[in-house]
Amino acid sequence: MSSLKFGTSGLRGLSADLTGRASALYATAFARHLLKSGHAKPGDLVLVGRDFRESSPAISATCIGALKRAGLTPIDCGTLPTPALALYGLQLKAGSLMITGSHIPADRNGIKFYRPDGEIDKRDEVAISEEALAIGDSVLDETPAEAENRTAQTEALFLERNKDLLPSGSLSGLTIGVYQHSTVARDLFGQVLSHYGARVVPLGRSESFIPVDTEAVSAETIRLMKGWAPEHGLDAIVSADGDGDRPLVADETGEPLRGDLLGLIAANFLGAEVVVTPVTSNSGIEAAGSYAVTRTRVGSPYVIAGMDEAIAAGKANIMGFEANGGTLTASRFTVEGKPFEPLPTRDSFLPILATLYAAARAKKPLSAVAGSYRLPFAAADRLENFPVETSAALMAYLRASDANLADFLKPIATVASKSDIDGLRVTLVDNRIIHFRPSGNAPEMRCYVEASSEAEAKALLEQGLGLISAWAAARV
Repeated sequence: MSSLKFGTSGLRGLSADLTGRASALYATAFARHLLKSGHAKPGDLVLVGRDFRESSPAISATCIGALKRAGLTPIDCGTLPTPALALYGLQLKAGSLMITGSHIPADRNGIKFYRPDGEIDKRDEVAISEEALAIGDSVLDETPAEAENRTAQTEALFLERNKDLLPSGSLSGLTIGVYQHSTVARDLFGQVLSHYGARVVPLGRSESFIPVDTEAVSAETIRLMKGWAPEHGLDAIVSADGDGDRPLVADETGEPLRGDLLGLIAANFLGAEVVVTPVTSNSGIEAAGSYAVTRTRVGSPYVIAGMDEAIAAGKANIMGFEANGGTLTASRFTVEGKPFEPLPTRDSFLPILATLYAAARAKKPLSAVAGSYRLPFAAADRLENFPVETSAALMAYLRASDANLADFLKPIATVASKSDIDGLRVTLVDNRIIHFRPSGNAPEMRCYVEASSEAEAKALLEQGLGLISAWAAARV
């Protein structure tokens, strides 16, 4: 179980480490935490969903068995998007477990935990970890089990929410490709888009799991989308990560839009008064709408904490989004004269629908809508299979002194200022931005950049990744 740890969104690790005893251990620990904290009483419902990873069905069955033995009543919600599971949990006032590794490689998996009132916070993570530690190596029954299946009810509630968001027929005349790959959102996307009058073209469906990172879209994914767009005469391509809580939208040329731009479009669509977003989101967001902005560390628990602070301060129309585009709502909004209830967990459907609606309403190509925001050009990528120890050593070196940071970045430019909210975000003397941050849940080192042109951003990103690789190689 050495690879298992809580990161930016739930427990993650190698599938081999999570399958079997570990999944029973953490499901039991979660159940005990719910019962001890008063979030559940014996016999209460707890929902279990999963993604399409090969290891997910076995982990789900083991968790169902453990939850039963811990005194709760598990409900099997099948393969479906995480926001759909969370929405049903909020309606039933039931805790939830989502078996998913989101966008990380297929040999990894994870568990996302939800209290009856929404996503767990960092204090819950500590409490669950302590319960798991208390169980330790004691004998633990790992026998898998089955439970009542409510996939249809869970999906129906989520479809009802999304089919009532836009005006009827608002996407008529658009031809939209759905890159289905192995996301659990693939069929629901088709139903929702067709409901609004769009012609839907299914693309790239896969029976084996494909990890799609919507924050650092792979060259292969971009190649596919740039081929599909002209081939099918598409106005847009939409998709999501493995568990359907992070959106992917490409314009009419197949070029992907930044996730934080999708969140920004959703904020303006909702008429948000408060926007909470991590430090990694584009620096131009503050000037792109009439709302107050709170910046946080990376991860939905931090965004949720920021939204909770706004609620406590008496604010209204509060929402948040991450740089990956996952969009959260903390308060009720009124959209097109109808109430839109809060869903304080990442959702890919809201930003996708808001973005497509913006293009349809403006009667402009999606690329023109995106360009109208005039944000600084941003780019991001990651070095995969980058040892966690090496990431930690690099960050320790850069934080040790201003001299170390200046020397590291000397081949690029002089440092003007820095932020240490999450990773190191450095503003250079020429106003370009470069941000180094280890992944919170995978052996990856991420780099985010901003510049005044797309070419400059791509060049800076390449330079930044090159410096990281060179530093790591020099340590060997």
